[in-house]
Amino acid sequence: MRFALWVQGCPLRCPGCCNPEMFAAERGTVESVEALAAQVLGTPGIEGLTLLGGEPFSQPGPAAALCERLRAAGLSIMVFTGYTLAELRAQARPDVDRLLATVDLLVDGRFEKDQPETTRRWIGSRNQVMHFLTDRYAPDAPCFTAPNTAEVHFVGGRLVINGWPALANAFRS
Repeated sequence: MRFALWVQGCPLRCPGCCNPEMFAAERGTVESVEALAAQVLGTPGIEGLTLLGGEPFSQPGPAAALCERLRAAGLSIMVFTGYTLAELRAQARPDVDRLLATVDLLVDGRFEKDQPETTRRWIGSRNQVMHFLTDRYAPDAPCFTAPNTAEVHFVGGRLVINGWPALANAFRS
C-alpha cells in the first residue's frame, strides 16, 4: 500500500503518455510541503510514497523536502521520471541530488509508446529502467511482476484515469 502523489508539469511530454493532463505546469492544486507531509503521514497502512507526474524532477526542491520528511518517518520513496538517471546526475544540481538521495527505487526513461512493457508492473515501456538505489526493495520481489492495472477516480466532478497506458487508453476510448 502506497500513497501516490502526481505532480503537475512535464517538459518532456512523451507521445502516448497515460497522464497528458499533467503536462501543463499551471494546472493542479498548489499544496505546501507541510500539508502534503501531514496528509501522507496521516494515511494509515502505507509503506511509502510513490512520486510521479507530470515530472517530479521539474520540482526537485519541494519534492526533496517532502521525501526527506517521509524517509525520516520510516516511509519508502519510489519515483518515476522521464529523465534517465545519467541525465539527472549530469545536471549537477543540488536540489536534484538532494531528491535522488531520498529515493529507494527510481524508474527512469522516457515513455516509448511503441515499446509497451508487459511483464514488469507499473512500467510503461521496455526501455525504462528500475534503479534500486537502496536495499529496501529487491528486483525479484513479486510486487514488481503482478499484473498491471489502471485507476479510475472522480476528482472535482471529473473522471481521471491513470495507470498502465494501454489499459488507461482503453477507458478513454
